[in-house]
Amino acid sequence: MTDNVNHPKHFTSDPSGIECIQITRHRNFNIGNAIKYLWRAGLKDETKHVEDLRKAVWYIEDEIKRLEKLRTEKVEAYTTRGVERWLSTSGLTAEQIAEYMRNIWKGQ
Repeated sequence: MTDNVNHPKHFTSDPSGIECIQITRHRNFNIGNAIKYLWRAGLKDETKHVEDLRKAVWYIEDEIKRLEKLRTEKVEAYTTRGVERWLSTSGLTAEQIAEYMRNIWKGQ
């Protein structure tokens, strides 16, 4: 008898004998869901094969956006900290720093 709550057939019928959750529980939410939709594509409901693939793509694209945002935030934080550290240890006056920045913006 199939256990549709704990071990649904569309997640346990892989020829490898591995159940989908054995893989997805080790991934983050987006990657786990993408794997889940790829795993079950066409198995849970043959009429929703393409829909399952589109859902997997949605989660992958969302993960890419999350990672790009995280990378941008890290670069901004690193850059800000680096500038603050440089300013605090440079021994330059505020006017010297302003002049230096003006020259950078002018491309000199």
